[in-house]
Amino acid sequence: MRSVQVTGAGRTGFVEIEKPVAGPRDVLVRMRACGVCGSDGLYIAVGGIPPRQGATPLGHEPAGEIAEVGALVEGLSVGDHVILNPMASSDGIIGSGGAQGGLSEYVLIRDAMIGTHLVTVPDHIPFEVAALNEPMAVAGHAVNRTNPKPGDKVVVFGAGPVGLGAAIGYKLRGAHVVVVDIVPNRLEKALRVGADAVIDSAKEDVAARLLEIHGEAPRSFVRGARPDTDIYLDAAGAPVVAETVLASVKHGAVFGIVAVHKKPVPVDFGELLTTELTVVLSMGYPTEIFEVTKDLVENWERYALLISDVIPFAEAERALTLGSTPGAAEKVVVTFG
Repeated sequence: MRSVQVTGAGRTGFVEIEKPVAGPRDVLVRMRACGVCGSDGLYIAVGGIPPRQGATPLGHEPAGEIAEVGALVEGLSVGDHVILNPMASSDGIIGSGGAQGGLSEYVLIRDAMIGTHLVTVPDHIPFEVAALNEPMAVAGHAVNRTNPKPGDKVVVFGAGPVGLGAAIGYKLRGAHVVVVDIVPNRLEKALRVGADAVIDSAKEDVAARLLEIHGEAPRSFVRGARPDTDIYLDAAGAPVVAETVLASVKHGAVFGIVAVHKKPVPVDFGELLTTELTVVLSMGYPTEIFEVTKDLVENWERYALLISDVIPFAEAERALTLGSTPGAAEKVVVTFG
């Protein structure tokens, strides 16, 4: 079978490898869709992930169809549509340094257990939407870390897939959500997925607009008028986001960070002391990988709006280039015929 792998620093290619065979406790999954993540571009740039330097199978956002079921596996049948948990594979993280990748024609799940390694989804859910489950789990964990309550006023910086996924998650929790970005079509998409308002930070003063949208917070020890925003989420990773948030938070607000910051961000703790700001960091999805699946299934048409490009497996290398180039596309998903 064919597998897309890192073949060297800055290089990828289709590699012919042996098709796995399912044992009595295993499930063989035919890949039907796999999302492209920005981290794929990082793996490619550095030449793979040790110990598979130069030979790292790619693709950690997989969805597929069961092709073979071992005799001792319970609750699964050939033809079931499934979402995989890339973190649970016994031979390493799928598509992130493990022996297998979702950008392959088949993936073998050893000792397969429903709810641990994979879950089924209804047949009417498009495979490209099912492949959003992994990044939506990342978004779901970010939402959980900030612990929103119904009626909370939230602002999400960054209208990429994780930011918009978080915006949907906050809306499903009953929050009022504002999305901030500098790309007009991303802001339009934010409104389409349910954001209550958007701010173009290239043209508007974010703090001033939040004062207009969320109102002014009750006065406290914090100096000056502050927006009555309860939760800020950084899904952009730009230093200006932290600068904007830290300069305008009200007393008792929460600042969540799910984006990867590549450079240090200076913080004046003396200036922040009176805000009693809570800062929470969010990484991966300790429990959320299948917790988000119910929302994904129930609201799949809304989540489908996050996908900007669907590219066939034969053009997977183009998909990787597109998906890992900042600003080139919102969300790229590779599909298999």
